[in-house]
Amino acid sequence: MKATEKLHDLGQSLWLDNITRDLLTTGTLQRYIDELSLTGLTSNPTIFDHAIKNSTAYDDAIRKKLQEGKSGEELFFELALEDLTRAADLFRPIWEKTDGVDGWVSLEVSPLLAHDTASTLAAARDLYSRAGRPNLFIKIPGTKEGLPAIEEAIFAGVPINVTLLFSREHYVAAAEAFLRGIERRIDAGLKPDVGSVASVFISRWDVAVMGKVPEALNDQFGIAIAKRTYKACRQLLGSPRWLRVYNAGARPQRLLWASTGTKDPKASDVLYIKALDAPYTVNTMPEGTLKAFAEHGQLGTNLPADGGDCEEVLAQFTKVGIDIDALAAQLQDEGAKSFVKSWDDLMAVIASKSAVLAKAS
Repeated sequence: MKATEKLHDLGQSLWLDNITRDLLTTGTLQRYIDELSLTGLTSNPTIFDHAIKNSTAYDDAIRKKLQEGKSGEELFFELALEDLTRAADLFRPIWEKTDGVDGWVSLEVSPLLAHDTASTLAAARDLYSRAGRPNLFIKIPGTKEGLPAIEEAIFAGVPINVTLLFSREHYVAAAEAFLRGIERRIDAGLKPDVGSVASVFISRWDVAVMGKVPEALNDQFGIAIAKRTYKACRQLLGSPRWLRVYNAGARPQRLLWASTGTKDPKASDVLYIKALDAPYTVNTMPEGTLKAFAEHGQLGTNLPADGGDCEEVLAQFTKVGIDIDALAAQLQDEGAKSFVKSWDDLMAVIASKSAVLAKAS
């Protein structure tokens, strides 16, 4: 039995943090589902940027859309929806078998809308409607500006992947936005079973302090943050307020570990998979990490519900001058800016490839 299957059987969902048209057309994604226990998928502008730039697989579709007078953002979202609806259909049997717990794919709204709640909500509703798939999450950043849009989208019945969370405090704020949306649905007499995950980024913590802390602390920061966040998650999901909405028919928002590819060349290539094993959570991982874990991964011990040694470990970072709250804010701010840069790069690739294909036709 592969390590991926063992991890799945212990209750954690393994998702792929990648999408390309080649993954779909070659049958590779279906093979990962069948052989590596893959049960979902996430995407982002950087992933699409690389997929479109480094492949001719999209060229025919781009030519067709150019002939229809489409360009830029409109053209991109049509390409993305074509890929993600096909992926959603592959995962649909899992979504149905788990009654909507698993089997999801994710599509991100334009990060240029980050400071505009109304436009973010409108884009989320539009993309979800156009996809026509119940197992599609719309990704909205869990920044201060994004939280109102998350609440409104949940109230509107749009399943949301809350992205760009880094700390326990970020997670709690996102979870409360989700909960407010669900409570409003209950008050309005609407069905409260709207799906959501809260995506907490892990490896960027370790990258941020590499070379700034004693070597003995390398590759421990992100895992300690994850343990602290998991403790908060378990406490929230068991609180009277959350139990009331479950009693009304809501489903829990799952915690998702993101940015789980190892960045330290001296560390294990499956470091964040082995360390973040916890039932009723998701780990979305790069393709290389997924295959590496299937080949030589070993299961660790489940994340402790009480956070284990996280506070002792985090205290060591504080002792050497790391301001955890300030770094969390910095990482989220840098992440938001990086989303915008990735989006700009993606739009440039779309424009460049469109120009080349238009000239050649």
